[in-house]
Amino acid sequence: MRSTGRQRRRPPRRRRVAANGPRTIHLAHSPDADDAFMFWALAAGRIDTGDRRYVHELGDIESLNRRALAGELEVTAVSLHAYAYLADRYALLAHGASIGDRYGPRIVARVPRPADPRAALGAGSLRIAVPGELTTAFLALKLYQPAARHIVVPFDQIEEYVAAGRAEAGLLIHEGQLTYADRGLHLWADLGEWWHDETGLPLPLGGNVVRRDLGDALMRDIARDLKASIQYGLAHRFVGMYVNAYTVDYGPTGRQAVAELLARAHGAGLLSAPVDVTFVAAT
Repeated sequence: MRSTGRQRRRPPRRRRVAANGPRTIHLAHSPDADDAFMFWALAAGRIDTGDRRYVHELGDIESLNRRALAGELEVTAVSLHAYAYLADRYALLAHGASIGDRYGPRIVARVPRPADPRAALGAGSLRIAVPGELTTAFLALKLYQPAARHIVVPFDQIEEYVAAGRAEAGLLIHEGQLTYADRGLHLWADLGEWWHDETGLPLPLGGNVVRRDLGDALMRDIARDLKASIQYGLAHRFVGMYVNAYTVDYGPTGRQAVAELLARAHGAGLLSAPVDVTFVAAT
């Protein structure tokens, strides 16, 4: 496994649960619109979760990736890139995927799009601001142009960072994909569109994972609760981007897309070993 530069930490303490009391499950996700959509019904108590009580924690996706690497979280949203380093401890829930169907993270810059953006990024004369080295956006960038030079910047500061001339280009996720033109930035490439041209598949970016030590029965119950929350959200829709049929369940195409992304990353030397993906679905 590739080093992530983390310091050694003590093993996380497991939360004890009273034998006959409700099961408290700590669930972490980002405050972004697609995650809010998925988890709103759970947070608002709109669905029956039996004896399972969910405590919600918010954090940016790179922070959640790092916390999952330490095994701190029972259920959390993560990047599909990060999952490559989590598969031994976490299973991937079949529900709650963030998948771009012909759209995805966008590469933008202050100057207009060159004739060959990939070549320009690989020339070594510019740096691209990225939202984290464990994000799937970063993995897609390295598949697109392995030679790209990068600097890590908080995702919500990348537009400003590029507009101010501190980096020549930026890799945008979340709302930045829609607002970059307001800062006078130019689109160079949409990595979701590029990925579809390359593979014919949607680009899987994020998912939800559940810690394996919770046991098969509880993992399935959690999967069922999450699926119910998503279905409630679809019946009361308030967001569209990255919320689609794959959000309810990856399905065969979504599962194929995850496998293809991780296989290509391994083939390109971006992952040191193949990833065995386990999906846990509601029953």
